[in-house]
Amino acid sequence: MASPTRPPLAPPTASSSPSLPSAITPSADQIVVLYVIIAMAVIIFGFWNVPGIRHLINPLKLFTIGAHELFHIIAAILSGGRILRITIDPHVGGATIVEGGQPTFILSSGYIGSSILGGLFVLAGWDTLVAKVMSFVLAVGLILPLKLVRDKLTILLTIIYEGLLIGFWFIDHAGALRWYCLFIGVMNVLFVVWDVADDRFFHKTNDSDCTQFAILYPSIGAHVWATIWIAFQLGVLAAFAVLGIMVFKVPSAGSISSSSDTT
Repeated sequence: MASPTRPPLAPPTASSSPSLPSAITPSADQIVVLYVIIAMAVIIFGFWNVPGIRHLINPLKLFTIGAHELFHIIAAILSGGRILRITIDPHVGGATIVEGGQPTFILSSGYIGSSILGGLFVLAGWDTLVAKVMSFVLAVGLILPLKLVRDKLTILLTIIYEGLLIGFWFIDHAGALRWYCLFIGVMNVLFVVWDVADDRFFHKTNDSDCTQFAILYPSIGAHVWATIWIAFQLGVLAAFAVLGIMVFKVPSAGSISSSSDTT
């Protein structure tokens, strides 16, 4: 008697979900974004610190400084503090004078908040829809600080930057808007670098938060705090970059056509 035949085994199929290494491997277009992030960091450092030229980004500096101080204000209110005075100035920096509250929480919130907000703008560099959403945040954020500004050049530049923001919606299907938001993202997520540079090179009236941390904790020098916060913000930038690569990964045309031919 012949033994019953066993049905043939189907060959193993590859898992439809990509492995982690392939998920975080950037595509060719995403590699370009990574290089642009590095280039923007260098450009911002130059524009923030070179005399004369640094005035050309005053509206963007006001947005960045204003957002940083806003997170201080929120933390102060949440911890029971009372706001005594707020300064938002592209030349002397920002300051939030608080009475009461939890000092460490209030002081930390500035760099942490700037990092998260900047990270969201960095994500806009990977996806047009995110850029469109974040552009509304930027549009409002550019206008609000003007209540504290009387400088005619800064007001004129703000109008120009608002005009660019609107115009970039219609250039290359809002592709240009991605780079605008990415620039703002890098400026915010690395705020501690510009904050310390202002403090060290231009001796601005308002101290950096790193100097304030050294006053709050005298056993740790300001340069140590600067190193800690720079490492933190670089880590946040890297984390959001990896998130952008994983979430907004677009398959190449070749992979789309090959998958569609499979029967």
